Amino acid sequence: MGVVMQVRIPSKNDKPGGSPEKQAQKEVGVAFYSFLIHLQMLWELMLLGEPVVVMAPSPTVSSETVLALVSSIAPLRYCCDYRPYFTIHDTEFKEYTTRTQAPPNVILGVTNPFFIKTFQSWPHIIRLGELKMSGDLPKQVKVKKLAKLKTLDTKPGIYTAHKMFLQKDKSLIKRLLKGIQRKRPSEVQSAILRRHLLELTQSFIIPLERYLASLMPLQRSVTPWKTPPQIRPFSQEEFMGTLEHAGPQLTSVLKGDWVGLYRKFFRSPNFDGWYRLRHREMTQKLECLHLEVVCDADLLGWTKDKSEVEIVDLVLKLREKLMKAGKQQLPVKEGVLEKLEGYLQTVISSLPEDLQTVLHRY
Repeated sequence: MGVVMQVRIPSKNDKPGGSPEKQAQKEVGVAFYSFLIHLQMLWELMLLGEPVVVMAPSPTVSSETVLALVSSIAPLRYCCDYRPYFTIHDTEFKEYTTRTQAPPNVILGVTNPFFIKTFQSWPHIIRLGELKMSGDLPKQVKVKKLAKLKTLDTKPGIYTAHKMFLQKDKSLIKRLLKGIQRKRPSEVQSAILRRHLLELTQSFIIPLERYLASLMPLQRSVTPWKTPPQIRPFSQEEFMGTLEHAGPQLTSVLKGDWVGLYRKFFRSPNFDGWYRLRHREMTQKLECLHLEVVCDADLLGWTKDKSEVEIVDLVLKLREKLMKAGKQQLPVKEGVLEKLEGYLQTVISSLPEDLQTVLHRY
């Protein structure tokens, strides 16, 4: 047998440049219809990057559900692996189905009944069936203990031992269920749900962003003749101390163990991915500020009472900074790099000819 490739054929409804995740966000409400009352739990599982298996009746349902789950924590980037439709032919099949090690941080969407037994040891399993109605409302799946997961039991349910950190938003659930009852368009339902999830994620992330901003050195501490100051390290305990006065309660009405949720989030790949990205952005911002400060400094005046060794050292450092800025495409103000390059040439021309020759060569 050859290689099995997973592809997605664009539909006529796709917008140019649209990603599968963005497409999933449009119909997120439909994908969640059968477990609306457990939205909070699913959001927490995604936020924490927990290993999840979605057992669905078809590849379409599998893919839509996995993509909807991944997009549920937007704008936070989901930094774990996810497979909307996982089969026994995937290269990671052996790795993901082994019982000798803990399941990886990944979401798998499957349809093959073979996986029912294979993934019994996974901590979170969402078993879906065809969408059934109970009167005017979709029948909601129940949360069940993992011990009750049986190979021959095909009843839908969420099999997990996860204890929720936050309380359910009952008003949202009622609103969505009432919308289904009144046959509200799925686009409107999805918009309501997306907005709720967006606000929930933002309430969680804003305190982190606020604390991270406090780790940034003050702009006045960036001087032209010194290496840019370092960003202060992230302290989990220091951050926890800010929650009492600047926590999620400022923007969210949900009660619960926010502190416990943050502590577990800190151990997840999603925190690691978020922090690395933000730290890189902050480092680049510092580099840009330093380049702008250097550009505004009197470089030629600084060199007048300096030795040739010090001037050459300055030239080499500035060259390195310019190369780094170009390579990393730093978002510096327009004209800064060109202006700095001009200053650099002026400084070089102030040196003896033999040094100029060497510096121009290298």
